[in-house]
Amino acid sequence: MREITSSEFDKEVLAGGKVVVDFYSTECPPCEALAPKFDGLSDLYGKDIKFVKMFRQQNKALAEQLGVKSSPTLLFFDNGAQVGGMLAGGIKRSDIIHRLDAMLPAQRVTEIKAHLKPTVSEFDVIILGAGPGGLTAGLYLCQAKINTVLVDVALPGGHVSTTHEVSNYPGFIEPQAGYMLSHNMSEQTKQCGTTYKVAVDVTKIDLEKKEVVIDEFETIRAKKIIIATGTSPNLMGVPGEKELKGKGISYCATCDAKYYGDKEVVVIGGGNSAVEEADFISKFAGNITMVHQFGAFTANKQAQAKLLANPKVATLFEHEPRSFVRHGDKIITEVEDLKTKKVSKLVADGVFVFIGMKPNIELFKDKLALDSWGYIKTDEDMRTSMPGVFAVGDVISKKYRQITTAVADGTIAAIAIAKELN
Repeated sequence: MREITSSEFDKEVLAGGKVVVDFYSTECPPCEALAPKFDGLSDLYGKDIKFVKMFRQQNKALAEQLGVKSSPTLLFFDNGAQVGGMLAGGIKRSDIIHRLDAMLPAQRVTEIKAHLKPTVSEFDVIILGAGPGGLTAGLYLCQAKINTVLVDVALPGGHVSTTHEVSNYPGFIEPQAGYMLSHNMSEQTKQCGTTYKVAVDVTKIDLEKKEVVIDEFETIRAKKIIIATGTSPNLMGVPGEKELKGKGISYCATCDAKYYGDKEVVVIGGGNSAVEEADFISKFAGNITMVHQFGAFTANKQAQAKLLANPKVATLFEHEPRSFVRHGDKIITEVEDLKTKKVSKLVADGVFVFIGMKPNIELFKDKLALDSWGYIKTDEDMRTSMPGVFAVGDVISKKYRQITTAVADGTIAAIAIAKELN
């Protein structure tokens, strides 16, 4: 695999036949996560498709000309024409393969995949999930000289990485940007020696055998497993929500608030997340209408007081959404007054939904004891109902779900495992 510069782009890429270009940067965790996948696929597809790398910081003009705005970004070319669209950020191996396969005849794809050999990796501990709980467990385990691998379908950080500001993490007088706090946690655990396999597809989890299959071909085995898979946003299940998800309906203020400068926004929810994220959205949006099913917010009093004093924010208490419809550039939210049953319409440029979370346990929910809400039951050492399987963080049954409680869970599980393995 060659590294090229802008001066070589025309020859190596535009006149190079079938080519995939990796625009990378230094000090870039997503780039580090992509590198072994890109190298491995170069070995597999390299006779048919040329793989090249380009250092984005030193080739800025070309990157901007091609629409590359972040690292890593993969671009695919066939005889000088860009094909398939770009991939950026936490790029999964399966997404790259899908693009590469589309560039080749079906018969050749079959021949290439016949050379794909399954691999097996052996570790002492597998951590499923790279949020604060998983990262802390990885840190304590590697400091105990226990061979540990951290597996995540996304990049490290969990929900913290998309939280705009963390104001109550001990040791920091000033509020911290969520992405920096999660980045520092991740770098600390990585530098300690924990192996990372992130932005992967988890194909199968066998808790009894302590085996995890990623990207369909790599089996990871261990003596213990820590489940730290966290939670995902709840959906309302009303008409139009699924169809407009990512197309006007968002579940992440940090990701999308910047697109609503001086615009009208509806926020659904009234708990801590809804109130705190609405305050953040108000830094961009012109006006916000809060829709909450109860007669008052349930968030902490300080956050409530700040939001209610915000002149950009209006409230609709005791209302619930009944449907979402796109009309031109607008999203129409149909809401019902729970007292009078009267239905009205809110016209806005976008909708943000913060109505709680659900545990990510789909691949193993029938294997463990759960509470009535579907969260994993654990004992005081974070052991689950299955021998050798521990669980930490937001995925477990507990009263409070905070960064600090996840960190505590990870600490406890790691110490318990270290004592057992040593």
